[in-house]
Amino acid sequence: MRAPVVALMGLLATACASTSETYPSRTATEQLLVARAADEAVEGLTVPVPKTSRIFVDDAYFRAENAAYAVSAIRGALSEAGHALASNRADADVIFEIRAGALSIEQMRRVFGIPEVRVPINDSFNVVSVPELSIYSRRDRVGVAEFSGFLYDAKTGAPLGAVVPMTGEFRIRRHNFLMIFAWGQQRIDPGDRDPGDSWREF
Repeated sequence: MRAPVVALMGLLATACASTSETYPSRTATEQLLVARAADEAVEGLTVPVPKTSRIFVDDAYFRAENAAYAVSAIRGALSEAGHALASNRADADVIFEIRAGALSIEQMRRVFGIPEVRVPINDSFNVVSVPELSIYSRRDRVGVAEFSGFLYDAKTGAPLGAVVPMTGEFRIRRHNFLMIFAWGQQRIDPGDRDPGDSWREF
């Protein structure tokens, strides 16, 4: 009986657990960078139509990754400015057709030392990566958003005005010294927020 018991105990001792993870096209930090940039772009948005006009936001030509969040941010900015929103064209007085100039991430890295390089090792273009050897490096990741649009009468199609490009940026900067010591904005905490000064902000 001892041998099976010992074998069972050894099997239990070597057991392990694993979890599965999803790998979307963008990390959570990258998604937050784009979202914060979109929020910055639409801050203070106003359109040249009376507040009594019901506006339908037409996003048919708004094509970008994370487009749904950006469109919602535009709708939210219009609502905050006091404009009534229409859920469809038939109920609208004004159509606000929007488009995205940019809604993405830019990255820049500065290195004082030897950056990471790829060295070809044969005629088949196989390469070997040589790791970074730096005294100091700085990495910037920037969410960039730019939107614009124009307005026209929902019934006649007559032009009512245009909105010049709205731009916004949100940056994370990280410093690294001797490839060991790191500081700077290395994280975004989505729990950080301004509690607001009215019941509409939450």
